[in-house]
Amino acid sequence: MRALLQRVSHAAVAVDGETIGQCGPGLLILVCAMRGDTDAEADRLAARIAKLRIFEDADGRMNRSILDTGGEALIVSQFTLAADTARGNRPGFSGAAAPEEGRHLYERFAERIAALGIPAETGRFAAKMEVSLLNDGPVTIWMES
Repeated sequence: MRALLQRVSHAAVAVDGETIGQCGPGLLILVCAMRGDTDAEADRLAARIAKLRIFEDADGRMNRSILDTGGEALIVSQFTLAADTARGNRPGFSGAAAPEEGRHLYERFAERIAALGIPAETGRFAAKMEVSLLNDGPVTIWMES
């Protein structure tokens, strides 16, 4: 699985003009299931993200995790993270998991984040979404399972 993390002051996702998910201070997590990914990879990625120390401590150093800060998460499916841009001018997405497999792994990932004690909301799988955020830092981190 692939994830792009953005440390945010707040973020929201809307479908057809209606906000369907949001978070306060914490993480916007764009996530993509890749062909061949398993439940174990979704679980492992969620655990790694929960412990990742990218929030500032009292000295201004990135030394605290989202668990340490009590932050929230907004989790949005993003199959375009599978983009292959090695050739030509049009990205290929054949590395992304098939839709039903992708949906299962996305939902599994979101459930694991919540089970780890992080208040989490989600976007809508396979929907055209509008995501707004205020990046804090800015801090943006790329991760793979």
